[in-house]
Amino acid sequence: MNTRSALLQRLQDIGQSLQQSGDALALFGLGSAGIERERMDRWSDLDFFAIAKNGKKARLIDRLDWLSSIRPLAFAYRNTIDGHKVMFDDGIFCEFAVFELDELPRIFYSPGQMVWAAPGVPETICEPVAQPVATKPEDWLIGEILGNLYVGLGRYARGEHLSGFRLVQVDAVNRVLELTALAGVPAALTDRFAPERRFEFRYPDQPVVAFMPGYTATPQAAIHILDWLSARYPVNAAMDKTIRQIVAEILSRAPQTP
Repeated sequence: MNTRSALLQRLQDIGQSLQQSGDALALFGLGSAGIERERMDRWSDLDFFAIAKNGKKARLIDRLDWLSSIRPLAFAYRNTIDGHKVMFDDGIFCEFAVFELDELPRIFYSPGQMVWAAPGVPETICEPVAQPVATKPEDWLIGEILGNLYVGLGRYARGEHLSGFRLVQVDAVNRVLELTALAGVPAALTDRFAPERRFEFRYPDQPVVAFMPGYTATPQAAIHILDWLSARYPVNAAMDKTIRQIVAEILSRAPQTP
């Protein structure tokens, strides 16, 4: 894997390459490549926005020579209409988007850190103007968790084990993560776009393993999630009772170990 110094140097190299291209106005890093660089380690990738001159966005997206001129690209694909995920041949992985200045006010992103900017480009573009999408309310998340457990267990009982697994051990757990993200924790430990990020550091004692015990243990996972939820939040009594009854029925039908 790559060292922190190699990652930071690659950011500088990308900024210099954009400057030499004549098609860009700025480059700023995001996440651990931005204002959270204390988190950067050998497992980090580079997230960044390249800011194109007017009319040059498509050129920077369609032709990645401004990256391959630094080092050959071993992997690249366009993951959004605005950018790519790429890996250089030395293993440095990047995820980036290209925008023009007039697009930035319409986009919500995490605050970034300028790497390079042409004269006259304000550093304030690293700060988002757009407001984030409203956080889902607590009662909605609780209702979704209960619904995921009920429907997932029904599908599991029917024999649709994959669908049941996903609803209980993926979808319901995702909603649990969103619930925990509503609690007041240091901003450096949160990720607005991915509540699972750094979860272990925010809640080292949470029994996440019990929520995802594996493909054949969806009923057990459902009970652990329901127990966790009911110990912390108001849970509809009828749903609580019904979910527990479904789990009991499923487990009663399971083959007994001699």
